[in-house]
Amino acid sequence: MLRHLMYKIKSTGPITVAEYMKEVLTNPAKGYYVYRDMLGEKGDFITSPEISQIFGELLGIWFISEWMATGKSTAFQLVELGPGRGTLVGDILRVFTQLGSVLKNCDISVHLVEVSQKLSEIQALTLTKEKVPLERNAGSPVYMKGVTKSGIPISWYRDLHDVPKGYSFYLAHEFFDVLPVHKFQKTPQGWREVFVDIDPQVSDKLRFVLAPSATPAEAFIQHDETRDHVEVCPDAGVIIEELSQRIALTGGAALVADYGHDGTKTD
Repeated sequence: MLRHLMYKIKSTGPITVAEYMKEVLTNPAKGYYVYRDMLGEKGDFITSPEISQIFGELLGIWFISEWMATGKSTAFQLVELGPGRGTLVGDILRVFTQLGSVLKNCDISVHLVEVSQKLSEIQALTLTKEKVPLERNAGSPVYMKGVTKSGIPISWYRDLHDVPKGYSFYLAHEFFDVLPVHKFQKTPQGWREVFVDIDPQVSDKLRFVLAPSATPAEAFIQHDETRDHVEVCPDAGVIIEELSQRIALTGGAALVADYGHDGTKTD
């Protein structure tokens, strides 16, 4: 990965922190998220669904409550962005089964947006019936299809754009904090974006440098920003806009859960 990044920087110049993150996390050949399971005790970090099933079960009840409050539509899609090991959606589906009498006239389908080959395999193992073989089509927007243990159709996509439009409940748990960010520093000349470059002193190391002039991502900094160092995430804005438009168009709700700070920290 380091060699790949160095070739990239040598050929095109310093890269944004966002581009660096994108390469390191989701590069098809060596990306951190693409070919390994980084979750759980043996991994690098743990998420709340892996600790307790109560979180997912409460969300399941919330989705049913929203469905009832908005008029009990005859069908809905449950769409999760970045579903990890499938633990959270598994806990939600268990509640859907337990409250099957409430949902009996509703046509439910599950749609998972996942870029990691490794994690999608783990999700399939967690969620689908072993006896029903998965349909696979690497070239299609729906790259995998199956049936959950409770008999609900389930599909996998690499991009939210590919998920069919329709009445949906969206879930993004610890998803937005993984998206690439642009990093900015306040200077006497105004905001300057932080880039990643090769360290001239140490040939196999990278270093942060400041852009010599303004860059396009600066448009995402709030006008009333008082901190002297800030990160912005245009990708998050694009996805939130897509979710908002879908809900406005076809109905439903979105639940976003992340863990951060009160806005005082700088990254």
